[in-house]
Amino acid sequence: MILSRRSASLFLLASALALAGPIAAHAQAYPDRPVKIIVPIGPAGSYDLVGRVVGDALSKRLGQSVIVENRPGAGTIIGTQAVANAPPDGYTLLVGGLSNIVFNAGLYKKLPYDPVNEFVPVALLLNISYTLVGSKNLPYTSVQEVIEAAKKRPDGLKLANAGVGTGQHLVGAAFMKYTGTKFLEVPYRGSSLAFPDLLAGRVDLFFDSTPAAIPHIKSGSAKGLVVVGKARNPQIPDVPTIAEAGVSGLDIDSWIGIFAPAKTPPEVIARLQREIAASAGEIRPRLEAAGGEMMEVPPEKLQGLIRADYDKWLAVIKEAGITLD
Repeated sequence: MILSRRSASLFLLASALALAGPIAAHAQAYPDRPVKIIVPIGPAGSYDLVGRVVGDALSKRLGQSVIVENRPGAGTIIGTQAVANAPPDGYTLLVGGLSNIVFNAGLYKKLPYDPVNEFVPVALLLNISYTLVGSKNLPYTSVQEVIEAAKKRPDGLKLANAGVGTGQHLVGAAFMKYTGTKFLEVPYRGSSLAFPDLLAGRVDLFFDSTPAAIPHIKSGSAKGLVVVGKARNPQIPDVPTIAEAGVSGLDIDSWIGIFAPAKTPPEVIARLQREIAASAGEIRPRLEAAGGEMMEVPPEKLQGLIRADYDKWLAVIKEAGITLD
C-alpha cells in the first residue's frame, strides 16, 4: 500500500502517540501500589531518620503506603546492593549517603555495585556535620594550636575514631591530609566506646557527628574545637567552622538522601522530587530537631555535587591507604 505524504504523516503521528501512550499512562498511574524505602543500616541513626521522615511525607503525597525496611549488613553493602538489583520502576528506593554511595567505592576493591552508574539521586536532604572535640584536659583551646602541636610532634596526640572506614575515621584522614599533620590514630568499635576514653583523657581528640558531640560540649565535659562544615551549628555557636579556622577544602557536606536505581523513568524521578520538595515544611523540623541541617539542592545540581565528593574522597582514601578488603 502506497500512502500519500499527508497520510504517511498522520500514520507516523498515530504510531508515535500509540508508543507514548504506555509511558504517559505509567507516569499518571505511578504509584499504584506501595513504595519501599530501604535503609542499609539498622533502626535509629541519621539514615533511618531520613528514611522514615521521607516515607511519612511521601505516603501522604502519593496516596500509597511507603514501607521503610531496615536491611543492615556488610557496612551498608547488603541493603544498597538490593536496591541496585531492584527493578528501576520507582517502587524500591534507597537511603544513600557518603558512606554507601561514596566511601565504599574507595574502601572496597570489589564492590558489588557501581555507586556512580547504578543509582540516580532523587534528593539530598540532610547534612550532618562533624565536629572535632578535645579532652577537657587538652592544653589547647583552638584547632590552630592543635595543628601546630601535631606538626611539631607527629603522633604526639591521640586521635580516636569509630572504626576503620567510618565517617569519623575518614574525616580524620582528610583533616591530616589538608593540614599536613599526623596523629596517633586509635580505632574503636563505634562512637559510644570512643567517647568515654575521650572524656577520661585517655585519648586527646575525636571527630564525631555534631549532634553526638553537642551534649558533651554544652556540659563542658569536652572541648568543641571546630565544626567541619560550611556553617556554625546554632546549638554550639561559639565553635568556629573549619574555614574560619583557616583550613580550606574541608567544608564537608556529609549528605544523606534518597536514591533510585539507574534507568528509573525520568517522569517517576521528577514526580518524587516534586512531592519531596512540596513536603519540605514537614520534613525540615524533624530533621533539624535531630541536630542536622536540611538541604535543598536543585535537581540539576545533584549529580555534580555527588561526583565532586566522589573524586575528593576517593583521593583521600587512596592517599591514606585505607581499605576494608
